[in-house]
Amino acid sequence: MNNYTTQMNAAKKGIITKEMRDVLASESIDEKTLLKKMSEGKIVIPANKNHKSLRGIAVGEGMKTKVNVNLGVSEDSYDLDLEFEKVKKALEYKADAIMDLSIYRTTKDFRRDLVEYSDVMLGTVPMYDAVAKYGKNIKAMTVDDIFEVVEEHAKNGIDFLTIHAGLNKVCAERVDNNPRLTKIVSRGGAILYEWMKLNNKENPFYEHYDRLLDICVEHDVTLSLGDGLRPGSIKDATDAPQIQELLFLGELTKKAWARDVQVMIEGPGHVPLHEIVSNMQ
Repeated sequence: MNNYTTQMNAAKKGIITKEMRDVLASESIDEKTLLKKMSEGKIVIPANKNHKSLRGIAVGEGMKTKVNVNLGVSEDSYDLDLEFEKVKKALEYKADAIMDLSIYRTTKDFRRDLVEYSDVMLGTVPMYDAVAKYGKNIKAMTVDDIFEVVEEHAKNGIDFLTIHAGLNKVCAERVDNNPRLTKIVSRGGAILYEWMKLNNKENPFYEHYDRLLDICVEHDVTLSLGDGLRPGSIKDATDAPQIQELLFLGELTKKAWARDVQVMIEGPGHVPLHEIVSNMQ
């Protein structure tokens, strides 16, 4: 029986997990430094407890650059066998992560096969699957409907979940009051913005963030906090909506760390080279 809840919790307790040993064998880092940086949230090892075939892979400060492969089915191209061939090819070419971005029909069995087969970390965007599961009537989705999908993905063994929790009502106001050339280019962000507007409600992931963290702690899921308001063009780079969301993402990260939940933050979108440093900071 593990006497820790998450990889971050283990690091804070000074426990070297199997996944950490994998990282120590593949990266130029010592135990003490790895534990310190994981405790501080500077390095994460996405490792869902239900992903039994996983090989520990680290992302963060001082780690090798990791390559992620996006795949998944859509209404235009629905062929799960083809997607699984892509999975095999991705692993053959030594990808470090695979994201299932399926947006059509049920892909639960595909996800389960992916978890069983893949030894690299896996990610999904539960909001995509929620739309696929409940249909295109976004307004009709309830908070429980949305969280039911999140929990299903966590139970399935997905290592990191992209959740656009920072795009709250305040950020939506910034979008409304600061016209953009390319508006909201994040699919997940656009879906949540539409849901909020149609229902006149707060972003469920922001309002019920503790519920999200409970799921992450239970299954040791890493949060990939999505940049729902990332700019889709240089014209919109580092504007009020983007910065407002980043501030909330920072606050949400600290709340996650207080629960020993690992966090990655997406970003920064289409920004000019001289603004990348400030965006990352």
